[in-house]
Amino acid sequence: MAFVRVGTKSDVPAGTVRVFDAGGVSVCVANVDGENFYAVDNLCTHDNGPLGEGRLADGDVECPRHGARFDVKTGEVRAFPAVKPVRAYAVRLDAEEISVDVG
Repeated sequence: MAFVRVGTKSDVPAGTVRVFDAGGVSVCVANVDGENFYAVDNLCTHDNGPLGEGRLADGDVECPRHGARFDVKTGEVRAFPAVKPVRAYAVRLDAEEISVDVG
């Protein structure tokens, strides 16, 4: 595993997503409820829209371009027009630090 520190819990308020560079990989980190953090690719598989600029609702991140939605835990497609999932990454929390496994 290749965990890369990307930020702190306070960088991603509850109910939001933020974009980080994890060793050259652009990831969208989601804070679902203040305790559970997840990471997926920052690019929508429909047209490379920036998922980190989207909104988080019910555990899904919605692409701001065309409304495709992805489960932040698994990367699974939840709403069209996307048909391919995004890659999901393991997240490790160490006190306040967030690390993402991009290996």
